[in-house]
Amino acid sequence: MTYTKRSEIPEKYTWNLGDIFATPEDWEKSFAEISEEYKMLTTYQGKLADRDTLLEFLRKSDEIEKKLERLYGYAHMDYDTDVQDAVKQARYARIYGLFTQYSEAMAFVSPELSALPDDQLKALIADPDYCDYDVMLANILRGKAHILSQGEEKLLAGVGGFSGQFHEVFNRLDNGDIKFEKITVDGKRIQLGHGTYSMCLQHKDQAVRKKAFKSYYKSYIEKINTLAGLYEGSVKSDCFSAKARNFGSAMEKALFYEQVDKAVYDNLIKCMHNSFKPLHKYIALRKKLMGVKKLNMYDLYVAIFEDADISCEYEEACDLVLKGLAPLGDDYLKVVKEAFDNRWIDVHETPTKRSGAYSSGVTGVHPYMLLNYQKTTHDIFTIAHEMGHSMHTYYSCKAQPYSKEGYKIFVAEVASTCNEVLLLKYLLATEKDVNVKKYLLQYYLDMLRTTMYRQAMFAEFEQISHALVESGQPLTAEVMCQKYLELNKMYYGPAVTHNDEIKYEWARIPHFYRAFYVYKYATGIISAVCIAEKILKEGAPAVENYKKFLSLGGSMDPVSELKVAGVDLTTQEPFDIVTKSFEDTLAELEKLCK
Repeated sequence: MTYTKRSEIPEKYTWNLGDIFATPEDWEKSFAEISEEYKMLTTYQGKLADRDTLLEFLRKSDEIEKKLERLYGYAHMDYDTDVQDAVKQARYARIYGLFTQYSEAMAFVSPELSALPDDQLKALIADPDYCDYDVMLANILRGKAHILSQGEEKLLAGVGGFSGQFHEVFNRLDNGDIKFEKITVDGKRIQLGHGTYSMCLQHKDQAVRKKAFKSYYKSYIEKINTLAGLYEGSVKSDCFSAKARNFGSAMEKALFYEQVDKAVYDNLIKCMHNSFKPLHKYIALRKKLMGVKKLNMYDLYVAIFEDADISCEYEEACDLVLKGLAPLGDDYLKVVKEAFDNRWIDVHETPTKRSGAYSSGVTGVHPYMLLNYQKTTHDIFTIAHEMGHSMHTYYSCKAQPYSKEGYKIFVAEVASTCNEVLLLKYLLATEKDVNVKKYLLQYYLDMLRTTMYRQAMFAEFEQISHALVESGQPLTAEVMCQKYLELNKMYYGPAVTHNDEIKYEWARIPHFYRAFYVYKYATGIISAVCIAEKILKEGAPAVENYKKFLSLGGSMDPVSELKVAGVDLTTQEPFDIVTKSFEDTLAELEKLCK
């Protein structure tokens, strides 16, 4: 169903922001109150060394931040339903501005706490009255070795004002100054861009895919020296910042602040190298099933099996999700049903609604989900995915104090992807149509190929590029293209033709300007598959451990949290489980295609 305006949508398909504030007037009243109330916290400046005063301050700041979060949640979600509404836009801008003012006013807190003697911080961490804040204080204590003198910190802050511009300049270049050509698709001239390029790679005509691929990369190749200079500058900035803060490497600095052991990163790369065989075998099968003489890099995203979509109406999609998540137990399903039935979800697309999908938590209320549901297989899995985020938030907020609700980005995609895997396994177990089953098997293999293998390849490229700079070697376009092509050949194997253009792929990846981020996509899907496999194989004990993990919020470091769910990313076991899952899926697809 297509709606031209929001007023046409039945209420049951819209989220109920009244659970946060009954009316916009109530929002305005709260905004006016908090705009003055937060200023009281500034009176604590210079007094946080006193035990009782600090505890009082932390509790009051928690209460104010909860109110700010509710104001922000209401405003940004209301705005997302109609981004052209001037009133909603203004409300969102006002709370965003207030959050900025609050952050500036609270700038004294971290320096004051970091200045406390180690023994005093350790005593506070052990103090039962400070149990809600022990993690925050422990992080300050462990970070003290990397805090510099006041003058040095001021100097670094000044450097940060321009050293972070590489990402912004890349975005301007990538989304504005790089000009893409028009190409002919199905007899029509279309403007190539990031979105249309992705669509062209899924076109059933190989000639269209080739034309899009070559034209798209031509635009990057024309700017390759500029892009190489930008990325080299970004890497050098990472390395400088790490050295200035007394870290051994840029990777060490990035992982330190995420509380992730470097052994996890190293183990990911090592285990990927040990599991190329099934990926190479799948790519060879893809070539055979597609019936092409030569499989190109631009042939890896098109569906092998056509007319196998499991499209359905929204209610039926929700029913499929409930069936897929049944192994998680009645208590889990009860909350999922509540989300479906009590307007936690904004379902349908309208012309002025924000695109895409997300889950957003609001403390003291419940999570919300934004969808733009269409009758596609992808959108059915999107419901399961966003529900995973929402349930992670729900369990964390229910079990943890406000100061520990938030979980690290490292584990943020685990619950969402676990839901997708459980849904996929259910569909595979119940689907009778052989062609649809083939499609679902391919869907799963490509999910692992793109999210585990490809993101691990990206992570290895980042590791290599930073190591080159740290050893004093230049990052020229030629060097990066050579290193990237070597990785591409190693990961994708001999069955695919490594077209010359693919060596330039590094130049178009925006995540590379946020160093050592992409590896989390790989570890996230590995963790999710492991948990789903354990749930389906072991039943209740694995489900119980998984729910404990969901309830941890930010109360532990993320690697330790995953161990609670039975996943130790410093060992070989999780990678063996995922490799076997990949191999079993591939074997089933081969069997059906004989």
